[in-house]
Amino acid sequence: MRPLFQAELVNGDTGDPALFVDFLFMNRAILIDLGDLSLLSPKKILRLHAVFVSHTHMDHFVGFDRLLRIFLGREKKLALFGPPGFISQVTAKLSAYTWNLVENYSANLLLMVNELHPDGKCEKASFESRRKFIPDLLGSSMIHDGLLVEETFYRIRFAFLDHAIPCLAFCIEEKSHANVWKNRLEELGLSTGPWLRKFREAVLRHEPDDTPIFAGEREMKLGELWSVVRIVPGQKISYVTDAAYSEANIERIVALADCSDSLFIEAMFLHEDGKHAAEKHHLTAWQAGQLGRLARAKAIVPFHFSPRYAGKELLLRREAQAAFSP
Repeated sequence: MRPLFQAELVNGDTGDPALFVDFLFMNRAILIDLGDLSLLSPKKILRLHAVFVSHTHMDHFVGFDRLLRIFLGREKKLALFGPPGFISQVTAKLSAYTWNLVENYSANLLLMVNELHPDGKCEKASFESRRKFIPDLLGSSMIHDGLLVEETFYRIRFAFLDHAIPCLAFCIEEKSHANVWKNRLEELGLSTGPWLRKFREAVLRHEPDDTPIFAGEREMKLGELWSVVRIVPGQKISYVTDAAYSEANIERIVALADCSDSLFIEAMFLHEDGKHAAEKHHLTAWQAGQLGRLARAKAIVPFHFSPRYAGKELLLRREAQAAFSP
């Protein structure tokens, strides 16, 4: 099964946090956190349809300017999600520039900004380049059970963590996956190709058996192709960073990341420096591994290492892995 979500840390495990998640065959991507984006190509940035910011410490939000620079002058719509105060902070970022000519651009950039609160309230605002990015407050809605985004094939959830400030953790879940058997395609005289994307979509939408499917040059009915596909559980990726190792945080992280295929989790300090980690409201590598084990994750990806361990990153990786699978 080829995973739908192709996830990569933009700056590896030592640089600013930013997780680029590409959607296979769907011409879209999301970004979790906005650290330094200089290593992310404009081509990839322009695939983004949503950005999720855990909190606005500089190393998690400095990439906003590069994102804006790439999108400006293009007919684009981008959704952004962040913690309490996020609308004011985006407003401040945009108001730092002079926009006296931008209304003359032929293309309009629309930013839809969503500010999340622990009580479930989501405040909304829009910013348009043709209006010089003057904020338009759109009221609020309520989010239930942490369900932030619900699409046909996937959903995105979040949880609030304590980092001495509210900090967001996220998970993205594929609802189910349509796995195509190539050997059974061959038995029907069919070959792989772009048509499989639409076929998978029809299967996952539970469309009627008489739905026409254009399998290359042949027109077939969906019901004739059931033998080549198997529905399996979907992929799940979770992202946790900048959180104290507290009872409340442990409970929320384990619930959010339960049975993740990949858990991207900060491992800022070695466990021998646990006192310093607690003072900074960060996790140690051992704690990160423990959380992955408690969450029954299939794999952990420790990241966001402190610069104090430059050249010793292997120690952090080993400690996290030892706690994850002792």
